[in-house]
Amino acid sequence: MDHTDLEALSREQLIELVLGLARRVAELEGKLGLPAKTPGNSSLPPSHGPKPGGSKRRPKARRKGRPGVARALDPNPTAVREVRATCCPHCRGGLDGAAQAPSTVYDHIEIPELRPEVTRVTLMGGTCPRCAGSFRAAPPAEMPPGSPFGTNLRALALHLRFSQHVGLARLQGLFRDVFAMTISQGALVNLLRAAAAPFAAQAARLRAHLLQGPALASDETGLRVGARNFWLWVMHHGDSAVFRVDPSRGKRVLADFLGEHRPDFWLSDRYGGQMGFARRGHQFCLAHLIRDAQYAIDAGDAGFAPGLLALLQRACRVGADRPRLSDRQLARHHRKLVRNLSDLLQRRPTHPEGEKLQAAIAKGRRNLFLFVTNRALEPTNNGSERALRPCATFRKVTGGFRTPWGASLYADLRSVLETARRRAIPPLQAIALNLKNAPLPLQTA
Repeated sequence: MDHTDLEALSREQLIELVLGLARRVAELEGKLGLPAKTPGNSSLPPSHGPKPGGSKRRPKARRKGRPGVARALDPNPTAVREVRATCCPHCRGGLDGAAQAPSTVYDHIEIPELRPEVTRVTLMGGTCPRCAGSFRAAPPAEMPPGSPFGTNLRALALHLRFSQHVGLARLQGLFRDVFAMTISQGALVNLLRAAAAPFAAQAARLRAHLLQGPALASDETGLRVGARNFWLWVMHHGDSAVFRVDPSRGKRVLADFLGEHRPDFWLSDRYGGQMGFARRGHQFCLAHLIRDAQYAIDAGDAGFAPGLLALLQRACRVGADRPRLSDRQLARHHRKLVRNLSDLLQRRPTHPEGEKLQAAIAKGRRNLFLFVTNRALEPTNNGSERALRPCATFRKVTGGFRTPWGASLYADLRSVLETARRRAIPPLQAIALNLKNAPLPLQTA
């Protein structure tokens, strides 16, 4: 806005402009005294924090000696080779009749030459001597016509693409250089597209399993699809997890996922799009609140935030001790935490950030300690953070997806891989099972 624009304004418009600028200046001046947001006092990821290093470094302490640890022997070696001594190293005499016992045992590990196993299938046919009708042999069930790529090869391609973040061009080169196999990028795309249906079916089975449980947890992270910003959601509990890609971050995503079902309990941060779905109670992530309390302390609050930080940390310790505590002991801990929170809310904060935090805690106090007496809930939403961490890495390495179908396939595949991780199933095995339309086995006790 230049001098001419200001002259065109009326007196009331000028007054409003000056008042608006004064409010903005006061707001900026108020932020000058606030501490910087860091991963330790906010929800910023660790990658946004200060990097270690600099010219002044502490000298490294001399490392204490420790006993050496040899590589463990393979429990199931492919082959066993017993080598017997033929002559004495001292007198050079023969040892044919000497008794010998194991002296040194070690493993020699080698990768065989990698070459794809190609089976040429010829379907024989001819003319029936009885009816003169033509016939042809049926193709083997494990080697149907069409795509020449078997289940293990397709599972490896999916694993390298989505678990190891290998781009299509590099994936094509990897198959050429390591496996001596020629495969075009178009064939790789067709291979990925063909996997969409079985992975979607598996994700549907996992969703049905999740909706049978007493609780759910959720979180979301950004994802680039084409030229738009999408959101990758995760809903999980126990040994199962389901991911969804959607352009919205609103409640509609979770409403579509749940349908008519409503779980008894829910665990998430305080984002409003994830609230309002639990029938009996919603547990807030205490890790987020601990960082909020730390930020208020860094800003200068000494009245409310320090006590809240200590209380939340104590509550998390109780949550970690739940396996060895009885229900009666947990109920006693819960009563004490609630009582201490009531006393804490009577304290007067000494900084506006402390006042804001106290108001938020007072509003959501019934959502803080549900986990203490409910063993199906965790005190933090770190399970969601761990589930989304590989997705954030994939986003940084690849930049996102060109098409919505690729993003949906990735969400369904992450559902399978995260569930497999929780059920102690190797990722390649889980992908191969999925390509065969077999359900993932439940984790055995």
